[in-house]
Amino acid sequence: MACFLVPAAAGIVTTVFRKKFPEKYHIKWFNTMIWGAVLALLVEHIWHGEVVPWPPFLTAMSSPGDTAAMISEMGHIGLPMLIAVFLVWAGMVLIYNHYIAPESKTKTAQTA
Repeated sequence: MACFLVPAAAGIVTTVFRKKFPEKYHIKWFNTMIWGAVLALLVEHIWHGEVVPWPPFLTAMSSPGDTAAMISEMGHIGLPMLIAVFLVWAGMVLIYNHYIAPESKTKTAQTA
């Protein structure tokens, strides 16, 4: 229904404020991952007819009962998806900053 809106909201915030994040956090990685997930979910929802090109765009918003289910889905599916992408990104940044980046600096210093 609309689970892709939760990661999309996070993607909008991190894309708008990307220059505010220090380089060591590799926010571009997060943005790439989150927008890829949003795009995949959007295509899936369009394929199943849950997102349409006419108002109200989300078929779940056509009735109050469906809207309540949509809000519930956003909390039960969209939020865990956002957390999963965040944790994978955080793991990538941690591994890169602690293991890969120091190793590449050492190799550069040895060749100079």
